[in-house]
Amino acid sequence: MRFAIRVKPGAKRDAVGGEFNGALVVAVRAPAVEGKANEAVRTVLARAFGVRARDVLVVQGERGRDKLVELADPPPGTEAVLAALRAAKRENRR
Repeated sequence: MRFAIRVKPGAKRDAVGGEFNGALVVAVRAPAVEGKANEAVRTVLARAFGVRARDVLVVQGERGRDKLVELADPPPGTEAVLAALRAAKRENRR
């Protein structure tokens, strides 16, 4: 299963939720330096979808904010979780 994400590196906290131009928004505390943000993205998405971090692959966009991510062997109900995360509004938005 593949889907687009928009990464916000250097955020105050790790969070998944919301949508930006059709992509799932993923905020990570890690900076966009030496692949640290990509590793954090994999960890945060794995937690959100209930899979192992090694099952989350960045297929496109390793060096940019817009990425294409693949979940290897997604569990049942993953489509519903993705839809709920896209619909979620991040708290403390001003």
